[in-house]
Amino acid sequence: MTSELGQLDQRHLWHPFTPMLEWSREDPLVISRGDGCYLIDEDGRRYLDGVSSLWVNVHGHNHPAINQAIRDQLDQLAHSTLLGLTHPTAIELARRLVEIAPDGLTRVFYSDSGSTAVEIALKQAFQYWSLRGEPRRQHFVHLAHAYHGDTLGAVGVGGIELFHRIFGPLIVAGIPAPSPVTYPDPERRGPEALRDRALTDMDSILSERGGEIAAVVMEPLVQGAAGMIMHPPGFLKGVETLCRKHGVLLIVDEVATGFGRTGTMFACEQEDVHPDLLCLAKGITGGYLPLAATLAREEIYEAFLAERIEGKTFFHGHTYTGNPLACAAALASLDLFGTDLLPQVRQRAEQLGALATEHLGDLPVVGDIRQRGLMFGIELVADRATGRPFPVEHFKGNAVCRAARKHGVILRPLGDVIVWMPPLVLSSTDAELLVSATRSAILETCSTASAS
Repeated sequence: MTSELGQLDQRHLWHPFTPMLEWSREDPLVISRGDGCYLIDEDGRRYLDGVSSLWVNVHGHNHPAINQAIRDQLDQLAHSTLLGLTHPTAIELARRLVEIAPDGLTRVFYSDSGSTAVEIALKQAFQYWSLRGEPRRQHFVHLAHAYHGDTLGAVGVGGIELFHRIFGPLIVAGIPAPSPVTYPDPERRGPEALRDRALTDMDSILSERGGEIAAVVMEPLVQGAAGMIMHPPGFLKGVETLCRKHGVLLIVDEVATGFGRTGTMFACEQEDVHPDLLCLAKGITGGYLPLAATLAREEIYEAFLAERIEGKTFFHGHTYTGNPLACAAALASLDLFGTDLLPQVRQRAEQLGALATEHLGDLPVVGDIRQRGLMFGIELVADRATGRPFPVEHFKGNAVCRAARKHGVILRPLGDVIVWMPPLVLSSTDAELLVSATRSAILETCSTASAS
């Protein structure tokens, strides 16, 4: 029976990425509290947060250090605009972000979500070239299957038709470049050949249209919303090399991959990549408050420096840009990384990868298990040998994630790809629960799965 809160929800709320007719027929799961890696519903049932509350939670829910940092800041200043003013936490966080970001990034522009961080990077790149006297550079190259957010500029560099096709008349479409998707690989070309082919295609695009391209925008190492597509080693570095060769900017979207998810603070580090613009959000506050940041190279910033009358100002901003409470949470989160957390993440990722292979790899409906650090994609297929998917109308991924709740785990799919992206502080016991609940849910919902 739907609780009173659930009934009120169904009467008044409109949920994101949710078929609302279906929602209206269900009993909503009302989450009332958080405790470490767990969410607790209104009846006191505990669930492992297997997707970090949509990829944002880093150190666990209700962490005392972040809680205290927000309380302390609340006693000082809840909000003050950055339009014409400044405040200590925004200043200090900007300094800290520049210190840990890839070399060359010196300027921080705050906003409130991953979409806006990307939107800002696109607009800064666009205006940069105009200020440099190259107004023809108005287009952006993005990877196939890309997802960079839901604001109109970010939609323009997106490649997921299901999300974006309805808005076609509203957007300025980007230029798609092939992504090195390694599964399925029916011709058995292998990841290196797929990488090289994708880089050759990118090179051709930049050669033919370089004079009209402002930037290439991409997620590094992992295309998250595309279904946890893992790029072959060297692809990210190869794209950076091509951007330098053809004189276009490189925008790296680390909204999902940043702050330890791939085993390093930023995914860029793993291939020694130094973008011109870097987009951050999600885990920046440890999963507490909305905050995003777009980091830029000094050369880009300097193009905007001029007397007011020249009109070179970057006319973009948000009411809650650099909110002090969010910045305080972010600073506390960065403190918690210390020197030990990232090595622990890599150790836990190794354990979870081994458990996934051992306990899910034998299931006939598991076509592929993809991993980079603590980012996983488990692809469900009707035919493992060929990679043939289930019919879309079967919604197997959704069914598995619903079934996992009965086993004490919250998951959310991307189509028929089951996503694991737990908090970085996942324990060994929690990792075992995540695997066992997923296996049980697959066995219960996919009739062709092996029971062995």
